[in-house]
Amino acid sequence: MNRKEIFKLQQQPSTHYQTVSEGVGLSRREFFKLGALGLTGFYFNQLNPSQVFAQGGGSADIKATARYCVFVHLIGAPSHLDTFDLKEGSWMPKDFNPISAGEIRWPSGLMPKLADQLSKVTLVRSLSAWALVHPLAQVWTQIGRNPVSGLSKIAPNIGSVVAAEFESKRQESQKLPGFIALNAGGTISREGYFDPKFAPFTVTPSAQGLNNASHPEGQDRFLRRYEALEQMDKPFRSENPLGKGPDVMSTVYQQGRGLMYDATTQAIFQYGTDDSQKYGNTAFGNACLVARNIIKADAGTRFIQIDFGSWDHHTNIYNTQNGIYPMARTFDGGLGQLMTDLANTPSKSTPGKSLLDETLIVAMGEFGRTPGQLTGQQGRDHYLQMAAFVAGAGVRGNHVIGRTDDNGAGTVDFGWSREVLIRPEDIFCSIYSALGIDYTKVLYNDPFNRGFEYVPFAKYGTYVPINELW
Repeated sequence: MNRKEIFKLQQQPSTHYQTVSEGVGLSRREFFKLGALGLTGFYFNQLNPSQVFAQGGGSADIKATARYCVFVHLIGAPSHLDTFDLKEGSWMPKDFNPISAGEIRWPSGLMPKLADQLSKVTLVRSLSAWALVHPLAQVWTQIGRNPVSGLSKIAPNIGSVVAAEFESKRQESQKLPGFIALNAGGTISREGYFDPKFAPFTVTPSAQGLNNASHPEGQDRFLRRYEALEQMDKPFRSENPLGKGPDVMSTVYQQGRGLMYDATTQAIFQYGTDDSQKYGNTAFGNACLVARNIIKADAGTRFIQIDFGSWDHHTNIYNTQNGIYPMARTFDGGLGQLMTDLANTPSKSTPGKSLLDETLIVAMGEFGRTPGQLTGQQGRDHYLQMAAFVAGAGVRGNHVIGRTDDNGAGTVDFGWSREVLIRPEDIFCSIYSALGIDYTKVLYNDPFNRGFEYVPFAKYGTYVPINELW
């Protein structure tokens, strides 16, 4: 598959039925067929990496508007036409109470707090997933590439890449890991072939703070055991015939040790009842509260992933007890308050700016939901067309990118300069660009010696930042 074929694939017709069973979208069979071909692996198998990238064209378009990124992974795939690409057909409940804010139509009855934040929000509506299988598409939105191609087996989460990029800028007093994942379950993608110190530091928020930050038998006993471990491991950390594993693990141990018995660190993860109530007193709300604390602390973390699901509403999507209502209102309560607090907190590094001005927020699922009328089970099934919520870091407000038809079935106006469907890879380019990271970068230290691209084919301009966000 050459470069022209890849770009042609991105330019599929936009008026398409994108379900698993019909249309030009990738079905399960087609997805695994493409994976067997090895979209990335097959391409690189034909060309020497050094030759490939000597042919690369263009320089990266770097915005550098953000110091932090909060990626809200909406597990299970929310219905785009009931949330970020609202469609007001006969199926829409009246209590959605849609309002207008600039170019945006928004279900204020469903998400009232975020309705007050739309002046800082862009909704990306010409976005399309590549696949309709939950586990595969969820990985795709975290590693930015086909999860069943060769190099994807060792590909890191974008948060790990961000952590690695900012490691050289870390100050000695900054003890927190570069990548923290809140409420992460089995869907979290990890560090791939990167150093384990760039793995997601997974935390389930608790009012008491970090678990296991102290030893049950006391600090003195812990320090003696830690010193004993250091002495036993020391001979194996140089010229080890088994490789650099012991030295890598020593770095991980030291990172963990720095978080223990540290009141300042523990305070970042603690919160009171009043704050929790402001954020909705939910697991997601508490994760947003901790994310706020992490950003305010500026203690070394640059990328925060918050997992929140499930949005997999195949049945009874408009049920007020267990359909989209409790999910959307929980999302609204947590993220709306996070945006409010960040907007009201001055930047420590840039006078006149707020922490929201320095924080890129991206919320998206793995794909969208079937358009128009509900299914016979009063729900919505899997669908490629989707939408994303982007805010902060100088992103335009009251703004939409792209337009779909009246049912939310397909894109009728791409809304950006490329005039193609926006893909998860373009979202990745945008995140990297906002953080000041070269999204065309290629590392030649991967185990396969093929060259690891931060975003596949971005070197050739196949995927680029969505400049219309700014």
